Amino acid sequence: MAHPTPPRARICPACDGFASAAVTLGGRDHRGHLRTITANCPACQGTGTACPARRQGVNV
Repeated sequence: MAHPTPPRARICPACDGFASAAVTLGGRDHRGHLRTITANCPACQGTGTACPARRQGVNV
């Protein structure tokens, strides 16, 4: 008997699943570390998955 497979998570179309990126600001601090910030995808807020599609006309 075949076991049903769970549905795969939908990947965010805006970032293709790469939801966060470390961006260097250039240069180094006084201890020699690179200065970086984390940039999150604005569409999925850094989760990497798309929100489930909502049906039209249905209040959730």
